[in-house]
Amino acid sequence: MQRKIFWITFMFLGLIADFALPIWWALGATIPIFCVSWWVAYRSEWF
Repeated sequence: MQRKIFWITFMFLGLIADFALPIWWALGATIPIFCVSWWVAYRSEWF
C-alpha cells in the first residue's frame, strides 16, 4: 500500500510541476518531489 501511495503522490506532484514550471525547473524539482512523496508514503504515518 505504501508503495502505491508513493507512486501516486510522485506522479501527481510531478505532473503539477510539469504544467506549472518551465522544463528545467520541473526537472530540478524532481528530487524534492521524490523526498516529499517518500515522506508522505513512509514516514508521515497517514497510511
